[in-house]
Amino acid sequence: MQYTFELFLFSSYNIPQSLLLRLMSEVQRRKYSQEQKNAIFDGEFMPNIDSMYNFAYRLTFDEDDAKDLVQDTYLKAYRFINSFEQGTNAKAWLFRILKNSFINEYRKKSKQPAKVDYQEVETYYNSDDVDYQSTTDLRAESVKGMLGDEISNALNSLAVDFRTVIILCDLEGFTYEEMAKILDIPIGTVRSRLHRARNLLKEKLKGYAQNMGYDTDEEEI
Repeated sequence: MQYTFELFLFSSYNIPQSLLLRLMSEVQRRKYSQEQKNAIFDGEFMPNIDSMYNFAYRLTFDEDDAKDLVQDTYLKAYRFINSFEQGTNAKAWLFRILKNSFINEYRKKSKQPAKVDYQEVETYYNSDDVDYQSTTDLRAESVKGMLGDEISNALNSLAVDFRTVIILCDLEGFTYEEMAKILDIPIGTVRSRLHRARNLLKEKLKGYAQNMGYDTDEEEI
């Protein structure tokens, strides 16, 4: 089962088989105690849940699908927590799982979220240590409140690949290197896609900018 998840994570990389096996072997040697797992989950994973939901909603445009996608992501993250290296960027690691789940499952099975075997974590989710309600009682309004209606609508109208890079860079603050890992694309592609996405968004917002008093005839930034 560990190999299945590692292949899921590395599926978009052109990694030699020998290197892939070595990477997975290193992951298998990293074993956390139950106490360590819970500490990582509570201390490093759960603080990112608002950003995770916002990202999921921007991808799915559906509250229920977004909640399902976030829950699916956190269940996978807990189940395969030995794949996570402490001291690295937990938020980027979670975003990558969510992005892969969206591509591999939700885009193919709209309104039919994949079934996740969460027997390993159900006891933890039912414990007093986890406020499970906080993972489900998030509203789409929290996302809309981040941006003005005009900007939000323009962003939502972009194709998912362009929308995603703006969310990751301009809303979530990821670096180009982190975005490249999350999206499984070269840094050069991140830069060019982000440049194109910003220009598309700027074009869509030209009328809005004029109404706000901006000079839209200025040279592009």
